[in-house]
Amino acid sequence: MKHASDIPSISRRWFIGAAGTCALMNTNAFAETSHPKGAPEDSHGEVSNPFGKNLIPAQPSPQDYQYRPSIHFSPSVGFMNDPNGLIYDGEFFHLYYQYNPIAPYAGYVHWGSAKSKDLYSWEDGPIVLKPTSAGEAFSGCAIIDRDNTSGLFPALPATDPRSKEPNLAIVYTRAAPKLQTQDIAISRDGGTTYTDISANPVLDIHSNSFRDPKVFFHAPSGRWIMTVVQSRLHKVSFYGSFNLKDWMHLSDFESAGLFGVDYECPNLIEVQLEGTNETRWLMLISINPGAPQGGSTTQYFVGFFDGERFTAEDAHTVFGLTDFCKDSYALQCYENLSISQATMIAWLGNWQYCEQVPHSTWRGVMTLPRHISVRRDTDGWIRLVQRPIGLENLRLSQIPTPFHHLPALTTQTVALPKNQAIELVIKASLEPRSQMLPDGTSGRAGRFTIDFSNAQGEKLTIGFDGFSCQLWVERGGLKGFMDPFFTREFSAALTPDVREFSLRLVYDACTLELYVNDGIAVGTALVFPQEPLDRVSFSTTNTAANIQQLEVYPLRATMPRPLPKTA
Repeated sequence: MKHASDIPSISRRWFIGAAGTCALMNTNAFAETSHPKGAPEDSHGEVSNPFGKNLIPAQPSPQDYQYRPSIHFSPSVGFMNDPNGLIYDGEFFHLYYQYNPIAPYAGYVHWGSAKSKDLYSWEDGPIVLKPTSAGEAFSGCAIIDRDNTSGLFPALPATDPRSKEPNLAIVYTRAAPKLQTQDIAISRDGGTTYTDISANPVLDIHSNSFRDPKVFFHAPSGRWIMTVVQSRLHKVSFYGSFNLKDWMHLSDFESAGLFGVDYECPNLIEVQLEGTNETRWLMLISINPGAPQGGSTTQYFVGFFDGERFTAEDAHTVFGLTDFCKDSYALQCYENLSISQATMIAWLGNWQYCEQVPHSTWRGVMTLPRHISVRRDTDGWIRLVQRPIGLENLRLSQIPTPFHHLPALTTQTVALPKNQAIELVIKASLEPRSQMLPDGTSGRAGRFTIDFSNAQGEKLTIGFDGFSCQLWVERGGLKGFMDPFFTREFSAALTPDVREFSLRLVYDACTLELYVNDGIAVGTALVFPQEPLDRVSFSTTNTAANIQQLEVYPLRATMPRPLPKTA
């Protein structure tokens, strides 16, 4: 089937003239007009849950408080999933998100909102997009149209306070069971409220599997670029526009990566290649379901973007996963930051069990804000690097850990405050063994473990195996939640033949984030102990460990939420 990606490059002058003609039409003349081959009759599970279904609010329970994070963003009530419209306006970081405000289940999709000056202390805002007769408000992005290229922001008198606000616009998917289109809404009050434009939809290819636009301004080509997925076709499509309203198809990126069922939430961002003056472009694509760990995940490709096409750096389009655990999805990057400040937030959940987790009046958590870049690993592959941003500003008094060497078969335990977020930073190495033979459950060359536990015998384990140079996470020793899809163990391969590791860990109520070897491997997991984990132990098996660095900090709460009235 011949697609619009086969259209050759054309001049800007020709495009402007053609765009003027297209403005007279309700749909885009450059877009594909036939129903894509292989697309489903009905797409995306949330559409089966709209108006009138799953709208009965759940009753408050003690778990609503117990599992509420103190530094991660979560909604006050209802169901939250994908982050949307991440943008920095020069003063505030805006966080919009997919939201059912009525009940803690997916469906009836609105856009919730919050804003922050530090990415941790979030101020709740109003709902900015609602379902209409045309469908629900699915994922999208926010941009600042500084030069009013769209013509949607007429000049205001200097006496009008709105004249000092940025020209904020949202580009998003309006989704019905039989049709998904790309629409625009604008704000004149700093992102508090948005109004749909009369020209909607601005992009319609007559598909029910066409969603999640991410738009940015590409200065070298002087135009706006949209990345958007044809989800069931596993295709990321690129469109260009000079005015945000008339879009021309530029190219497609397809036939690469995991199979999966739906491709969703594409991002294209230029980031720093660490240790050089070079940059690379990251193509990020979320998949649901079809992750190797089960359910949903996000994959990435490293390459180049010339204003029309993304080209993977390697000939075989090698890709990576953003996470070795199971609970990071729909990663979105902030607009209006420099390349060196590239920042992302993801949804901390998995579609396999997000509606079954044990807290009931609210569901959904965002990851910590993370700086992203790329660097070459020891084999020369360029890998995604993620590091948490700003945690140092939340640290309270360090908890003493007066030991630096653990002989074989030794454990040291440190008490932790209850119901408080914890950051743990460690760098450790295993001493060599004289006889490297299998030794039961202790591993061939020794293991080092970190166990968060309580008096009820629950245990959350993070461990390092010296022979395979792999790190593992085991959440199966916790008793607060069981589900066939709630996978118990995860692991990540680290630098081969190197018997040391570094780890930055954040444990906050129902969330665990691991940043291994300076962020080149990251694990994000939901954790549900039946009772709070109030101690951490460091143990060796059949070899000794040297600890070069060990710091444990309680973290100041930035997201207090009230205790449910009947809990």
